[in-house]
Amino acid sequence: MKEICEVSKDHPEKVKNVQKQMTDLSDVATLFKALADETRLKIAFALTIEEEMCVCDIAAVIDGSTATASHHLRYLRDRKLAKSERKGKQIFYSLSDRHVHQLVTIAHEHAKEGEEIG
Repeated sequence: MKEICEVSKDHPEKVKNVQKQMTDLSDVATLFKALADETRLKIAFALTIEEEMCVCDIAAVIDGSTATASHHLRYLRDRKLAKSERKGKQIFYSLSDRHVHQLVTIAHEHAKEGEEIG
């Protein structure tokens, strides 16, 4: 089966409907770009398992240095995907809200479904 239309004819009413409702998606693209990095995604996934983790623990999870973990955590925080809190001499991170938690969890579940089907 060919994956393209055999006839070149659009559906103006559908196109107009979508164009009317289309918004600027640059913030959404930035969000997915941030999670497209495997290390940052590992960090976000770890924070779906443990609600809050210090930089040292996250470094151990990603098998990297605290500097590397801090860099990635700062990147996530700057894009409002994670938040930080100082407790004494340590900085603890968590996901910024339930939406980020849901995105990571749903993406993980979807990937697992693909493995089971394939």
